[in-house]
Amino acid sequence: MEEFKDASPPEKLLDQLQLSDQKSSETGPKDTLNPQNTERGCAPSSAKDPTTDESFHDCHDSFEAKEPVLDDEGNLQNDENSSRKQTELDEEYLLELEKDMPEEEKQKRRKESTTLKEKGNEQFKKGDYGEAEDSYTRALQICPACFQKDRAVLFSNRAAAKMKQDKMEAALSDCSKAVELDPNYIRALLRRAELYERTEKLDEALEDYKAILEKDPSVHQAREACMRLPRQIEERNEKLKKEMLGKLKDLGNLVLRPFGLSTENFQIKQDSSTGSYSINFVQNPNNNR
Repeated sequence: MEEFKDASPPEKLLDQLQLSDQKSSETGPKDTLNPQNTERGCAPSSAKDPTTDESFHDCHDSFEAKEPVLDDEGNLQNDENSSRKQTELDEEYLLELEKDMPEEEKQKRRKESTTLKEKGNEQFKKGDYGEAEDSYTRALQICPACFQKDRAVLFSNRAAAKMKQDKMEAALSDCSKAVELDPNYIRALLRRAELYERTEKLDEALEDYKAILEKDPSVHQAREACMRLPRQIEERNEKLKKEMLGKLKDLGNLVLRPFGLSTENFQIKQDSSTGSYSINFVQNPNNNR
């Protein structure tokens, strides 16, 4: 049998491993607790560079790393619900952050958010809608919650950017938040009404257009919509009614067939004065034609 004469005994091998570990610890990095190597924006600093202004951007890494929003049953929420839930979380974060924040710092962050909003507006004009959305989002992360009208404008602007990217449900959520923050914000109401129309939520759209006219009767788009939508809603309801009756008829035929009957044995008549329906049984429907 072949022997390994150069093999070290276990005791000697253990000593070698311990020696190796000791050398590794001596030559390894000694600055693991150095604040410069910690996560950006989280390390305390004993001295401040007078040429560098403190910025809320330092907290963005942890703030933007958002987990998927789940419902009570642990399922991933749809776009609109998820967006609304995340907005609530963001608002809670800002309110907690601002509890002991000096007024000077709030004004500073308000100014930063305005700069980002203007940047987003320029990106929007150029057609860079995704970048514009990001700029408005960053502005919302900075703008203090106490400046409700400023935040309403940011939510409305971000909704416009999302609309251009066909993110309709998320845009609706942003518009609703803008209206919640500033109920008299006509542009946000108008934008939400338009979104409701585009997503075939005609009843909700009509309610928003009516609310706009109550606040400002001069808005032509709202006045025109209030004349147009009732007819569209009526036509939609009639179409849905016919579809529903067709499905009920198919189901009725399935149930009645074993008895030698069909829905033709039952005539449905509408009362023109009340709009209600009555059902009459007909023994031989073919003889009445």
